[in-house]
Amino acid sequence: MSSVVLAQEAVNINAGLAAIGYGLGAIGPGIGVGLIWAAVINGTARQPEAQSKLMGIAWTTFVLVEVLALIGLVVYFIASGG
Repeated sequence: MSSVVLAQEAVNINAGLAAIGYGLGAIGPGIGVGLIWAAVINGTARQPEAQSKLMGIAWTTFVLVEVLALIGLVVYFIASGG
């Protein structure tokens, strides 16, 4: 009987651990987005004529980083069971 209770408690803990995991996983894309736009600002300050090319690269990498954050969100919902 006690193993059933422990199994139910493990399910309740799983949602909390999934939330902590997603929170930690969201730090990476947050730092990545900051580094991307910092590089664009720095590159534009050094070579203003390259701004359009830098912006295209920045938006592409921004989308890739944000897709990683969205995948983390999907994994969070799968892991939390809801």
